[in-house]
Amino acid sequence: MTVPSPQDVTAGPAQKEPYIIRAAKSTDATSIAKLGAHVFTVSFAHSVAPHELDAFLEESYTPAAITKDLAADATDAAADDNNNNNNNNNTTRDIIVATDAQDDQIILGFAYLTRGSTDASVDHLESKCELQRIYVHPAVHGRGIGRLLATRVENMAREQGFKNIWLGVWEENANAIKAYEKWGYRRVGDHDFVIGTVVQTDYIMLKDL
Repeated sequence: MTVPSPQDVTAGPAQKEPYIIRAAKSTDATSIAKLGAHVFTVSFAHSVAPHELDAFLEESYTPAAITKDLAADATDAAADDNNNNNNNNNTTRDIIVATDAQDDQIILGFAYLTRGSTDASVDHLESKCELQRIYVHPAVHGRGIGRLLATRVENMAREQGFKNIWLGVWEENANAIKAYEKWGYRRVGDHDFVIGTVVQTDYIMLKDL
């Protein structure tokens, strides 16, 4: 599995390239980990000490960490058949990826639909899920891949019976905030996001499904 380099994905930027959105597989773990670490580093490295960034990446974006997420995804899929999807006693998830239609091995983005997570800003809502970790390779920003991932997650949430979807986004990520607002999300609160000794502020945004 590979993470795209700019030369892999930027040829012919004016073309409307086809992409595939599919469920993540266990064999995607390394590519998802590399892409997640790359995007997180590009976004946050300037605001976090290197050793603290490395510690966070080691915890969250290694093949082992993503393999654990994917294994939980597979286990939870069976459990959800026998449980109410709105049960907040456990956090479960579905993971999807965006790939190049010409090469399914090239993962351009990924997203998590997370059940059971909450925040004080949305805690009063019974029927909710989270759009979590929606990451797109910087080389293909502006091509609609993030929107495709978000739309698929939202459709999955509706199919699972949820009425609301929420997310957290760094207050300094103006481009992401603008995109989420365009997609119908609105700010309803904020919370702390901690990376080592650094405390950042995430906006909490909500969308009615």
